[in-house]
Parts: sequence; structure tokens; C-alpha cells
Amino acid sequence: MDIRLKLYASLGQYLPAGAKQNEATVEVADGETITTLLDRYNVPRDACHLVLLNGVFQAPASRGDKTLSDGDALAVWPPVAGG
Repeated sequence: MDIRLKLYASLGQYLPAGAKQNEATVEVADGETITTLLDRYNVPRDACHLVLLNGVFQAPASRGDKTLSDGDALAVWPPVAGG
């Protein structure tokens, strides 16, 4: 099954080859979680500040339990500073 993986700002470097505009369609196995997918692409866990699955915030404690489904959209942003 396929999902859309979107990695923003400095996390974009972890997308697979062929990604366009910070987004790639990636294949996931049945039962794969947010954490296992991000680990597969070597995205540092401490850099995953804001994680949205289909537009819904996923708290760090739930990411290892939340399984992905065909057609999902996973978007991840790193911490940002400003002022």
C-alpha cells in the first residue's frame, strides 16, 4: 500500500530519491507505524516536532502505535525558532 510522506524544512533531505516539493509516495507494509516508517528513512526522532497523519496531530507517545493505511498522508516538521 502507498502513502504520501511529506517532510518539511531540514527534514526534506531524508526523502527518497525522486521526491518533489518535499513529498514522496512511499510503499508501506501492513502494520507499519509512523515510527517504523520514519526510522526506515533515518529521520531523527528528536527532529520530528510536529507530526500530522491526515491532518491530525500525532503525539510522540502514540507514534509507535499508530499504524498507517493505504492513501494516508503523513506530514512532519522539525522544531522551528523565530521571533
